[in-house]
Amino acid sequence: MAEGHYLLGLDIGSSSVKASLIDAENGHLVGSATSPTSEMPMQAPEPGWAEQNPEMWWDNVVASVQEIVTRYKTEPEEIAAIGISYQMHGLVCVDKDQQVLRPSIIWCDSRAVAIGNKAFETLGSEFCLSSLLNSPGNFTASKLSWVQQNEPDIYNKIDKIMLPGDYIAMRLTGEINTTISGLSEGIFFDYKKQTISDELLLHYNIDKSLLPEVVPTFAIQGELSQEAAQQLGIKAGTKISYRAGDQPNNAFSLNVLAPGEVAATAGTSGVVYGIIDQPSYDQQSRVNTFVHVNHEKNNPRYGVLLCVNGTGILNSWLKHNVAGGLDYEAMNEEAAKVPAGADGVMVLPFGNGAERVLGNQDIGARFLNFNFNRHQRNHLFRASQEGIVFALNYGFEIMQSMGLQLNVVRAGQANMFLSDIFKQTFANATGATVELINTDGAQGAARGAGLGAGIFKNREETFRGLKTIQTIEPDKDQKNYYQALYSRWQAQLNNILKN
Repeated sequence: MAEGHYLLGLDIGSSSVKASLIDAENGHLVGSATSPTSEMPMQAPEPGWAEQNPEMWWDNVVASVQEIVTRYKTEPEEIAAIGISYQMHGLVCVDKDQQVLRPSIIWCDSRAVAIGNKAFETLGSEFCLSSLLNSPGNFTASKLSWVQQNEPDIYNKIDKIMLPGDYIAMRLTGEINTTISGLSEGIFFDYKKQTISDELLLHYNIDKSLLPEVVPTFAIQGELSQEAAQQLGIKAGTKISYRAGDQPNNAFSLNVLAPGEVAATAGTSGVVYGIIDQPSYDQQSRVNTFVHVNHEKNNPRYGVLLCVNGTGILNSWLKHNVAGGLDYEAMNEEAAKVPAGADGVMVLPFGNGAERVLGNQDIGARFLNFNFNRHQRNHLFRASQEGIVFALNYGFEIMQSMGLQLNVVRAGQANMFLSDIFKQTFANATGATVELINTDGAQGAARGAGLGAGIFKNREETFRGLKTIQTIEPDKDQKNYYQALYSRWQAQLNNILKN
């Protein structure tokens, strides 16, 4: 194998770390490895909190890369570049020796909601929405303010704060930096001024020196250190040349880069992410707008992100607490024995912290109309998948009110999109055609690394080897029925929100 023939992508999720190896010459997947085999734990020291130890992410990066290197007999010099995808909105704090000061406050942690709401009120909705495109809400800047207010001894030791992907890049290179896309997802970025928001930092009394240096999304962001190279089994000096949050990266991996193109994913959380070329926002900040990976000052690209926290985590909860040893495939088979509508059973899947799409309310998950004489666990399995789709459709309607068209949605064939019930319900309830693509976040990060390192010269080369493996059209006979089911589901949600 020629030197530098492969591209390595790392996808740092909250459940696991996945590493994928792409052949740069033809764009084909060589292989992937995931670590750990079970899900990474989250800690919840208080209700609504969610934390993970960043060291755990790194340990699983090492394990997954070592497995790839061993399984596919990869020589250290064969990997030309590394790309990183990561769980968004998390906060990692390190001291001057690059030592982690506290567990990461991750994306689904709700503790900073009140802090963000107060900032929205004090700074004013006009400023926040027109300059930040979002309420400061429960994002990274507000989480940092929480640390400042509640853990001053730790805060005073902070040398730099980072997003999860910035931390992994630091472990790879020894250098601390971030991207404009990363700053925007933390709500540090002023879209009008195209720079860090001094007004936000002043409100939170955060010193700008705590923020890392900014590097381009597609560029040489650092080189693999000798120490990291020895741990991973890769050549020191290998380029790290791409970094993006998991949802912008998921869109990139699906070749969703132009206005009007839409990506979806349904892992631990469920996300729909659509591209626009003008800064637009929801007045209630129930969906959020961030800088997309290919944003340029003179050629702007923004991603409108709808997130439902309670998606795959609901299916995981059912597996571990209800399914009695069944795997996901068997759960899907049982769900398919129940007709559409699950005989009246409804599920509101909002059991994973405050939901942005509900105005940062945490209403918990709800199982409605379950009858002990008629219903069994397979009714719960089906109703849960339908409820997740309905929650996503609830956010769809907000996105459509912002002018985003949702005619075709691209997704990887993974997680909830492996379920026939889920993907057909998704098409029927939303009215969108679903295209399933042979890719995932780790492969997208590998392709991004190739583009950032100059190995790929253009979009066509970057996405060579990408194929549509299934197209799901809305079923004309079922579409109206599912939309009626959604209306009943929405009425139940609205009643709860009113109270």
